[in-house]
Order: sequence, then structure tokens, then C-alpha cells
Amino acid sequence: MHTPSRLAVALLAASLLSAPVLAADAPAAKGKAVATVNGQAIPQNLYDAFAAEQKAQGAQETQELQNAIKEELVRREILTQEAKKKGLDKKPEIQGQMELARQAVLIRAFLADYVRANPINDAALKKEYDAIKSQLGDTEYKARHILVDKEEEAKAIIAKLDKGEPFAELAKQSKDPGSKANGGELGWSSPKSYVPPFADALQKLKKGQYTKDPVKTEFGFHVIQLEETRPLNPPPFEQVKPQLQQRASQQQVEQLIKDLRAKAQVK
Repeated sequence: MHTPSRLAVALLAASLLSAPVLAADAPAAKGKAVATVNGQAIPQNLYDAFAAEQKAQGAQETQELQNAIKEELVRREILTQEAKKKGLDKKPEIQGQMELARQAVLIRAFLADYVRANPINDAALKKEYDAIKSQLGDTEYKARHILVDKEEEAKAIIAKLDKGEPFAELAKQSKDPGSKANGGELGWSSPKSYVPPFADALQKLKKGQYTKDPVKTEFGFHVIQLEETRPLNPPPFEQVKPQLQQRASQQQVEQLIKDLRAKAQVK
């Protein structure tokens, strides 16, 4: 019944931009080796990439971390050599997985570079913030509801309410698992958090009133009660700026992919 509140949108985790991905079997770069295993050098750039991933996850630069990374790379090289001895790197399915890993690393780097090269300024974010505030309105509603499958069921509940039966008690028969155990309580929300028929009916109620006719939505039939209203005070711009930035960057990347897909010659 709820639609996501845009101001409360969760941080969008763009996995291709943030998730660590191990690179596929690639030629070793020239330069200083951090270790040599059975004659095979472990290049510095491999160490640096692994260390960067650990630091991105909160690890601190210490001698202990350096030793642990080196040991982990040595173990990986040993196991990689053993896998190659068995010819596993020649198997088509393994080569496919290695290619997917290689692609993921390149894609992540490309998208991260694109986002850095095309920053979204504060003016654009503030414009989006103001648009969201305008759409949300200036009032929050605290409501209860009872959701059932059939209109006749909703009418029967309304009849019982008319006779004085408690709303919270009747809410036990609601098919909304998120609210039935709390007497149908939905908490404080902007009308924009609800589907239109529900929001329209809610806004017409006065404090303490419930709908005299069932309200039909795509989820079924609702009986709605308004408990309270209060002024809507959205969080300040600076507080939600990171979420807005993440959302805008994700949309930016999605549009880039759409544009590139449209230009690509695919047969």
C-alpha cells in the first residue's frame, strides 16, 4: 500500500561502482615484485589493488595489514598455480567466469571515472530537494487501516465500528501483516506515501473519523481511520544531500547506459 518516500530513499548501492571484484587472470605488470612464488612474481600493482580494497572497508595501514596482504597474495598465487597445473584455466566455463570478472573490473572503473568527470552540483540537488518537498505537502497524517479482500468484509467491519467496537481489535482480521499486530497502526506519513485512492480518502477525514465506505486499491478494500495530523517538517537539505547525490549519480549512470545501448550496433 505504501510507495517509497523520495526524501527517505535509501542509499542506492551501485554494486559496479563499489563492490570489490577480483580481477581475472591477467599478465603481471613489470616492476617491483612484493614476493616470488615458485619463480612467479607477485607484482606491486596487485598488492596495491588488494590493499586499496581493504582500506575501503575500513582497514588501517599497519605493518600487520601489510604482512597479512602479502601472505594472502602468496597463498592465492600458490593455489592459482595448482589450478593451472590441473588445466582448470583451460576449461570453457572457468574462462567464462574469468572474463566476467575482467569485465566487472573494467565496468566499475569506467563508471567511477564517468561519475567523477561529471559531478552533480549543489544547485541541481537543491532543485530536486525543493521539488520533493513541494510534492510531499505540508501535513503528515497518523492513520490506522484494516485491509481485507472483499468489499462485503470491509462493510461488515464498518458496521461493527458504527456499533462502537474498537478499531484496534477489528484490525486483527486485517491481511496487512505489517500493521495488524499494532491495531492497524501505520505511523506518521505524508499522503504521497500512499497510493492515490487511500491518500485521497485519508485527507478527507477529520481527527478520529473513519471511512464510512470501503476504499478500494490494488491491494484490496481498506477501512481507514485518521488519528492525528501535524505539520510536515522534512529533514534539512544538508542532511539528505548524500542520499540525493547517490540517487542522482545512479540515475546519471542509468542514462549513460541507455544512451550507449541506443548507439550500439547489436545484431
